[in-house]
Amino acid sequence: MDGTTSEAARVSQDAGDTRVVLDGRGLGLADVVRLADADADPAVAPEALERADRSWRAAARLAVGGRLYGRGTGVGAHRSVPVDSHDETEHGLRLLRSHAGGAGALVPVRQVRAMLAIRANQLLAGGSGIQPAFVTALAEALRLRVHPAVSEYGGLGTGDLTALAQTGLTLMGEHPWRPDVGEHPWRPDVGEHPWHPDTDNAPRPAPTSTRPGGPTGPAVMPGRRLGDGDRPEREAALAGLPAQWRGEPGGTGADRATAVLPRQWRGDEGAAGPGAVPAAGLPAQWRGADSEEPHPATGPSAAPADRPGPQAGATSSGPPARVIAHEPPAARERGLPAPTPSDPPAPGVPGLPAPVLPGPGDALALLSSNALTLGQAALACHDLDVLLRAGHAVAALSLEAVSGSADAYAAEVHALRPYPGVARAAAEVRRLLGPGERPGARVQDPFGFRAFPQAHGPALDAVDALRRIVEVEANCPSENPLIAPDGTAAYHHGGFYAAPLGLALDALNLAVLQTAQLSAARLAALGRPGLTGLPAFLAAGPAGSSGTMILEYTANSALAELRSCAAPASAGHAVLSHGLEEAASFASQAARQSLRAVDAYATVLACELVSAVRALRLRPGEPDAVAFAVADAALPAGTEDRPLTADVTAAAALLRVLAGL
Repeated sequence: MDGTTSEAARVSQDAGDTRVVLDGRGLGLADVVRLADADADPAVAPEALERADRSWRAAARLAVGGRLYGRGTGVGAHRSVPVDSHDETEHGLRLLRSHAGGAGALVPVRQVRAMLAIRANQLLAGGSGIQPAFVTALAEALRLRVHPAVSEYGGLGTGDLTALAQTGLTLMGEHPWRPDVGEHPWRPDVGEHPWHPDTDNAPRPAPTSTRPGGPTGPAVMPGRRLGDGDRPEREAALAGLPAQWRGEPGGTGADRATAVLPRQWRGDEGAAGPGAVPAAGLPAQWRGADSEEPHPATGPSAAPADRPGPQAGATSSGPPARVIAHEPPAARERGLPAPTPSDPPAPGVPGLPAPVLPGPGDALALLSSNALTLGQAALACHDLDVLLRAGHAVAALSLEAVSGSADAYAAEVHALRPYPGVARAAAEVRRLLGPGERPGARVQDPFGFRAFPQAHGPALDAVDALRRIVEVEANCPSENPLIAPDGTAAYHHGGFYAAPLGLALDALNLAVLQTAQLSAARLAALGRPGLTGLPAFLAAGPAGSSGTMILEYTANSALAELRSCAAPASAGHAVLSHGLEEAASFASQAARQSLRAVDAYATVLACELVSAVRALRLRPGEPDAVAFAVADAALPAGTEDRPLTADVTAAAALLRVLAGL
């Protein structure tokens, strides 16, 4: 990062530190991954929170002097439609609800955590005009291991509108949180994503519920649907969860007052009855009460939300009700933010972030980001980097197995054409081969061996380029309008258009395909007797044995997936919102392609690794390379015809080890 990286951010990078400090300036890609994998907890830098607070107050002042897009106006094609100053809060709520229209499968928790980390850090950079309570709620969700339910489809690389709207409604309390209990879906068993670079793949202990009336054992595991055969487990797991988590009616915002805010946030009087909001201001289902029916919506005659007083249903032994101070109309007319640090916090549920009361301008400020796409890009960049580093060891083993020439990797060759990635790939193979002369038995080796640096190097460069872009975007304000640091102006701009990110992702996907194709070529070469001097397909059984023949099919099947992932998403086109938004970067699609490419590339490399190690075992003598010693000890022995799935699985698990050699 540049010289603006704070001391607090540098602390998070110290070895053994279990915190990642979010300060809007120094969040690195590696720290995004640590937060996504729950290997660290977030800590919000106080000075960064103050910066966000200044931006929030500046936005309120600027809104008095003129309309701000999305706050005093509609959005998209409605940009010129004015919004009455008295309706700005309700307008923001309508904006969140209307934009929470994502569809498709739920995004895996690991990716959602990366999104939360990046969005919190972006807001701490200042310039959004959002109230700081949203930042602390995002960080608290990471710390508490609870996450919004985010749908896969909805973004086009011009802002992750649907994902962040769903997140906003969850922060408000209208959508349920996804509890993270039991297995971590981003830390799967070896048989699922064995290549993953974490050093500890063992499932973590399932935390027990701390909610009143909740179960004392493991609760529902995200990513797994309990069926009828699991009915006792299901009933035990769901016993103490809110109604909306169980798919029952009554917990989806039906108790909203005046179609704007949930009644439990407001502490209204006159709530007596079976569905009454209890004294602490919480829905009954969150407290393990007998009744879980929705509270009836407040009518026009309801008590004002900002009027303190005894709560219906409260008892003398219960805790006093906490009332959220609402923005007085006079303050709203002046455009000044009413909440202050002295206001009481929103009532919360143990184990969940306290609900955040949105104010004028908060909705669009939260939506104006590609945080989900950036989080997905960060994870794909990290994971592909691990696999590319493992690729050096796999290529070195294959070169050794065919007695290939080291000429193509000579430092003198690459000094004449100083491409950084190409030179690095050649140097890594030289290092992993170790000292010694390798003249080779051929004048020239096939391309898979001879052109490895030229194909692999651009992928290394593409990873570095993507990392730089992700780190820039994660540490700068992206919001539209952008509040100037001195608070004197608001700029309407197109910084949300993620062309740099989309193009970098496309470049990486294409580059990975190039080097994966050579991996498949080396795999095929390892099965040719004329090149290796070994039996066809490295079979050692009776005549006609197939050996590793099937691995060519498996690798090429994965290669076909990589080819699909490499189709440039940036070539897409869309015209939206009455033609006002006549293009899109499609970075969101490119990021998903990169994530799919991770598993496919790991499979191709694993197939090559299995064949290379078998070939080296069949050759006389034992290679000196440390990579062979590691792989030989880890991979199954035996050359008889048998299913090779376990071999490929073990090889995939080994890739993260080879990446660290």
